[in-house]
Amino acid sequence: MKNNRKEECYMKEEMGIYIHIPFCKKKCYYCDFISFANQDKWSTQYIEALKKEIQQNKEKANCARITTIYIGGGTPSYLDSKLIIEILDVIRKNYAVEKDAEITIEVNPGVVTKEKLEMYYSKGVNRISIGLQSTNNQLLNEIGRIHTYEEFLETYHMVREGGFDNVNIDLMFGLPSQTEEILQESLEKVILLKPEHISIYSLILEEGTVLENLVRQGKRILPKEEIERNMYWQTKTILEENGYVHYEISNFSKPEKQSKHNMNCWRQKSYLGFGLAAHSYYHKTRYSNTEDLEQYINDKGYTKIIHEIQTNQEEKKEFMMLGLRKIEGVLISEFKNKFIDNPIYLFRKELSKLVEQELIELGANNIKLTNKGIDLANLVWQEFV
Repeated sequence: MKNNRKEECYMKEEMGIYIHIPFCKKKCYYCDFISFANQDKWSTQYIEALKKEIQQNKEKANCARITTIYIGGGTPSYLDSKLIIEILDVIRKNYAVEKDAEITIEVNPGVVTKEKLEMYYSKGVNRISIGLQSTNNQLLNEIGRIHTYEEFLETYHMVREGGFDNVNIDLMFGLPSQTEEILQESLEKVILLKPEHISIYSLILEEGTVLENLVRQGKRILPKEEIERNMYWQTKTILEENGYVHYEISNFSKPEKQSKHNMNCWRQKSYLGFGLAAHSYYHKTRYSNTEDLEQYINDKGYTKIIHEIQTNQEEKKEFMMLGLRKIEGVLISEFKNKFIDNPIYLFRKELSKLVEQELIELGANNIKLTNKGIDLANLVWQEFV
C-alpha cells in the first residue's frame, strides 16, 4: 500500500533543479550576480560541497519527477567539464530525472571547447544558452565581455556541430553607446543563425558594479529612456516578423521551443536550487543559501535562509504576478484548477483599477498585459505583492 501511495505521489508533482556555478574568467562590468573571477582554486572543494547538498536534499523530491535542470552562473563552462558531469551524475543517482528532461547549461565564448561540449552532450545536456549580449565588438569591450563577435560565431558553430538542436542566445539593449541601428544589426545577425530561442534583456544598472561607477563618473553614457523603450519594441517587431514567438517579457522562441525551466518557474512549480546563493521554491516556501563562498564550502549547504512561507492568499497573488510576466498572461482555467477561486472575482478591485489604467486586458480565459502594461509592468506586478 505504501508503494502505491508513493507511486501516486510521484506521478503528480513536477519539479526543476537549478545549479549555481559562481566561477568565471572575468566579471562583466554590469554583473551583480554572486560570482567570482579567477577564483577557480576553490572549484574542486565547491563541487564537493555542492554534491553533498544535492544528496542531503533528495528527500524533498521523493514525490517528484525532475523535468528540468538548469546550470547557470557565473560561467559553468569555465570549469573543467568533468566537474559538471559529476554534478549531473549525482543528480541522476539521487533524483527521478525524466528521460526527456530539459537540461540546460550556460556557456560563454572563450571558455568553452569542443571537448567540453562533447562531454555535456554525452551526459544528456540538450539545451545550450550562449552569452553574446551584442555583435558589436566595441560595445562588447565597453561592457567588459571577454570575447569578440567572431569568437562567439566559432562557439555557436561548435555547439551546432556538437549535435545540439536547442540553443538560446542572450542579447542586451539599453547599453552604453548602443543605438537602435547597432541593436538592429545584432538582431539581424543573430536571426541569420536561426537559434531556437533568444533572450533579450534591458540593462539594469546595479549599484556597486563597474558599469554603474563608470556611468556615475560620466565615462559611459546610457541611452535615454525613450530610446531604450524604442529598442524594446523594435526588438519585438523584428523577431516576430522572423517567426519568433514573444512568450515572456524578455524571451522569444521558435514555436514549441520555450524555456521549459523558466516557464515552470513562472507557473509557480517547485524547484530546488543548489549552490552558493541559489534560491529554491518548495511547498510554498522560498529560501536560499548563503552568499559567502567559504561558509558554503564548510557548511555544505546545510544552512538555509528562509525568505517567505506563503499563506494561501500570498500564493495566489504571486501566481498572478508571475503569470503576468508571460505574454499570454494568467490563464483563468489554470488559476481555477490550482486554487478553485476565480481570479476575476478574487482580485476584482486590483483588476478593475488596472483595466481602467489600460495596463491589462481581460479575455475569455486570460488576463494579460496591454502594450502599455508591458512598458509599465512593474506597476502591474506591484498590485499583487
